[in-house]
Amino acid sequence: MHLDFEAKYEGEARNEIGLLGENINKLSASLERSISELKTANNELQRDIEKKEQIDVMRKEFLANVSHELKTPIALIQGYAEGLSEGVNDDPESRSFYCEVIMDEASKMNNMVKKLLTLNQLEFGNDVVAMERFDVAALVKNYVQSAGILTRQNEITVRMEDYGPIFAWGDVYKTEEVFTNYFSNAVNHCQAVDPGKGKIIVISLEQREGKVRIGVFNTGRPIPEESVPHLWEKFYKVDKARTREYGGSGVGLSIVKAIMESMNQKYGVENYNNGVLFWFELDGNQQS
Repeated sequence: MHLDFEAKYEGEARNEIGLLGENINKLSASLERSISELKTANNELQRDIEKKEQIDVMRKEFLANVSHELKTPIALIQGYAEGLSEGVNDDPESRSFYCEVIMDEASKMNNMVKKLLTLNQLEFGNDVVAMERFDVAALVKNYVQSAGILTRQNEITVRMEDYGPIFAWGDVYKTEEVFTNYFSNAVNHCQAVDPGKGKIIVISLEQREGKVRIGVFNTGRPIPEESVPHLWEKFYKVDKARTREYGGSGVGLSIVKAIMESMNQKYGVENYNNGVLFWFELDGNQQS
């Protein structure tokens, strides 16, 4: 159907023809508005359908991933619980080992569920972002100090300049969550590269162009380039065997992505010959 809404009756006659022409002009304008509203509604409907289809695909992928991730710990818990029940290797040392495996696997499952709940709140916008001005250098230093026992156990040297107060704007608790994920990631993947230097993590805070960039670098193998774009996806693991070894869920960097996007700030990762740097930015103030 071809409708030409530019065609108008332009006569000035005050008779039946003129009255008919004016009414046709009004009808044409009304029809044009109605078609415009209909097209707008149709476009919105199409977007809603596409969004629903996308959510449906994401839901199916999510369920498949969760099922896959829970399958191993559930199987281990079941197997070792049955072993205890049946008295397999019924000596104190074996029983203790069986119980430790069950507790460890249950802890991994609990950790993953907690992270998934956090991610769900962030992705669906149910979590309020409370922006405030705070000393990000103090936050980082306090966390690194509290994690000292972890880095010593893993024989990791942490290097960080003695920064004075560096103020930035952001959600304090969410910022700490981002840094915690980066730091834990660095500890779990840190390896000695240069002979005699051991395993090293370097924390950096850089002020530039009204921003504060917080970086966490760890020595070790660079991330394969084909894996870099997928790092922020839920359940993606570069090294599945190693991730499972330290109890990783594959959800931490997805939480980082959701948090940084909720604060409208940038984040990223950079490969180096001797390691990997993860970074994020916040709106900053001048050093005080």
